[in-house]
Amino acid sequence: MEQFNTQKQVYTKYLFYTGKGGVGKTSVACATAVTLADSGKKVLLISTDPASNLQDVFETELNGKGVPIAAVPNLVVANLDPIQSAAEYRESVIAPYRGKLPDVVLKNMEEQLSGSCTVEIAAFNEFSNFITDDSLAMEYDHIVFDTAPTGHTLRMLQLPSAWSNFISENTHGASCLGQLSGLEDRRQIYKQAVSTLADKTMTTLMLVSRPDNAPLKEADRASSELRELGIDNQLLIINGILLTYDDEVSKKLFDKQQKSLSDMPNRLKEIPVVQIPLRAYNILGLENIRSFLTDDHYVIKNEKIASDYIPHLKDVIEDVYNTNKKVIFTMGKGGVGKTTVAAAIALGLAQKGVKVHLTTTDPAAHLKNVIDEQPNISMSHIDEHEVLEKYKETVLKKARENNMSDDDIAYIEEDLRSPCTQEIAVFRAFADIVDRAEKEVVVIDTAPTGHTLLLLDSTQSYHKEVQRTMGDTPESVKKLLPKLRNADETEVVIVTLAETTPVFEAMRLEEDLHRAGIHSKWWVINSSLYATDTKNRMLKAKASNEIEWINKVAAHADGNFAVIKWSSEDIKGDKLLEL
Repeated sequence: MEQFNTQKQVYTKYLFYTGKGGVGKTSVACATAVTLADSGKKVLLISTDPASNLQDVFETELNGKGVPIAAVPNLVVANLDPIQSAAEYRESVIAPYRGKLPDVVLKNMEEQLSGSCTVEIAAFNEFSNFITDDSLAMEYDHIVFDTAPTGHTLRMLQLPSAWSNFISENTHGASCLGQLSGLEDRRQIYKQAVSTLADKTMTTLMLVSRPDNAPLKEADRASSELRELGIDNQLLIINGILLTYDDEVSKKLFDKQQKSLSDMPNRLKEIPVVQIPLRAYNILGLENIRSFLTDDHYVIKNEKIASDYIPHLKDVIEDVYNTNKKVIFTMGKGGVGKTTVAAAIALGLAQKGVKVHLTTTDPAAHLKNVIDEQPNISMSHIDEHEVLEKYKETVLKKARENNMSDDDIAYIEEDLRSPCTQEIAVFRAFADIVDRAEKEVVVIDTAPTGHTLLLLDSTQSYHKEVQRTMGDTPESVKKLLPKLRNADETEVVIVTLAETTPVFEAMRLEEDLHRAGIHSKWWVINSSLYATDTKNRMLKAKASNEIEWINKVAAHADGNFAVIKWSSEDIKGDKLLEL
């Protein structure tokens, strides 16, 4: 696998970077932009990432119009704020109905327009200006976008009935996309933007991943979705590959990465693949950006852990046991180790004599690979695909019974593919399990977001106000919402990594929960190199960069945090006790 080289791999005017949070999209996008600008090309770099730290990266105050970077003469950087754009868009859609519709209906509309998909549509609205502006195309040799739209958003933007005038036509009451009526006058611009995205002479989709199973699966899913839309002008960049090893920890990391790469989904192997070696430093400041694609330098920081004591997972279990919690969720972005943490909490409680029911959305075989059923532990799994299909069937059957047009049916079908709809379908299945397990402590791997809970809540209120036949909220869900808001009964354990993006994303998830009135106390930092005591200089330098984030989480969680050390092995069975 050859190394990523902008002279060899960058041909097109538009470059879109996409990938899971924490894989290094921003770092690769910045390094590409600076390297191209240093070679004499005129470059515009645009971020639409809500967690973007571009201002820190370039150590310059940025705005949405574009700011020239003094130390890189050919580079202009724009930092768009999609959350602000989403708020403005939401208000533009709802404003005409204020005073004309009951408050409960307006509240439902607001929540439908508060999800991550709406933020993504608002981001697409922003960057469509840049991709369709002829004068910018003339002015710049390359326009680099940090964060690309998903296939789901692109399909949604192309559906005719997505542009209808009133939000209530989305009858199943589960959407996080809402209607696009506020953007009707921009349809032609979107059409042109999508067409440019699919034009391989104009655009390259840079799929950024890491040499690990979860990010590679996500890259495979994103790649397939985009190919379905005719966007097959893709390049896979695998970031963070360890090239050499000299101690036990580095050898184990090297072997683990190589296994993930050899097990990479076959469809990903069909597209061009390049690599970027693992770097010890955070990509901040021009020196680090310029060296990112070419060389490494190890600086072991002298920062110290601020806490006198670093808690372990047993401290979390002890607290959950002593406070007699009934429902425990593990929550965090994909790939941070929620399943392992949930299984370890279940085992810890079971050893204290508590009857525990452990459930997950991972396939049952995977859960059984992690932990065995025992006298005090019963287990179940929710087949995400199965419950979603069942939910889709119910909604579409009722839509057809209501004689909806083919366009409206097509819109509902796409809307049902949204992340929030999937969450709602899975959450209903969770609700049934929690309802059944009144006499046990229920540990659930993966929590619903605050947005999903508010959506269910507002939909429930909406049903009381407006008689509708679709998307009825089951009794088990109605009972579960108050239970989740009761801090005496429910604990949400937030799982993250000691890195910039995972911590910021976890904080956003927590804000979302707090918005829904859900309490979270404990944070767990998983897979910490700092905790391994590695002797490898590069990994030691990388571990020293974790200290800042461990301290940040410790302060944010008021000392209610635990650290789990990185392991090359799958943690299962008795090994869970070691956590």
